[in-house]
Amino acid sequence: MNKNIKWVKLLRFAITFAVVSLAVFFGLMLWDNYMNSAWTRDGRVRADVVMVAPDVGGLVSRIAVVDNQFVHKGELLYQIDEERFHHALTEAQAIAQTRKAEYEMKKHRSSRRSSADAETVSSEERDDALYDAQIARAKYEEALAQVETAKLDLERSAVRAPNDGWVSNLLLRKGDYVQAGEKRMALVTEGSFWVYGYFEEHKLSLIHIGDKAQMKMLGTKYVLKGHVESIARGISDRDNVTDGRLLANVNPIFTWVRLAQRIPVRIHIDEIPEGFNLSAGMTCSVSIVPAHPIKGEPLGNR
Repeated sequence: MNKNIKWVKLLRFAITFAVVSLAVFFGLMLWDNYMNSAWTRDGRVRADVVMVAPDVGGLVSRIAVVDNQFVHKGELLYQIDEERFHHALTEAQAIAQTRKAEYEMKKHRSSRRSSADAETVSSEERDDALYDAQIARAKYEEALAQVETAKLDLERSAVRAPNDGWVSNLLLRKGDYVQAGEKRMALVTEGSFWVYGYFEEHKLSLIHIGDKAQMKMLGTKYVLKGHVESIARGISDRDNVTDGRLLANVNPIFTWVRLAQRIPVRIHIDEIPEGFNLSAGMTCSVSIVPAHPIKGEPLGNR
């Protein structure tokens, strides 16, 4: 009886020891994976966004797109009222015709003066007539340039898509007044998506350019595949600001708990799962599959 009790106690101890040992082993593995593997939950999908602005100002007479619409390069986005630009073109063309007539008249006069003999027209009058013709020609060329500018303004009153992409957050309305150079529409460029993974600084030694990467999109089963394209070489130092005299403003408080800085790593997207709609601003977890680094090769040169 006592022998059976001893065996039971020994078996219980062995089972408890095995369970605790496995728990410690897997706990250390998880801790090592969490702290020392090249992965982060702080990943963001980014894209090139073109801030569309008109080259001329005026009242918006037509909106040719709707929010989130896909447009091709050269398609009309919105139209600025053309009437004023038509008037400006007509005025410039009329001025050009007047300058042309003046130039033709003075050129003909200069030609007659230059063909006359010295007893009829003095050399000074010949020179003056020649200079008048040259001035008239310059004014005529200036008027032609103004005509071309008026044509360009009329053409650019129609604001068109600079590239293929999606109209985003459309707030512009018919009747709004826009200024030249004022950003009033955003266009997300097609095919320009990439991922920024913000990795803790002590994990950068595990990451090299060209390493494969997997991006698990938050709350979905979709996984994007890509590779490391570049590693940021600088981030802002919040403790290194300057005062009004351009001297360093050093924070006198140093906390014992120091959080690792996060460095942006740009990841090129190689493969998007079928049926998944990618949007800038999405979050994801990023895992890097490090290749074997070449001995003696500096970080980022692979």
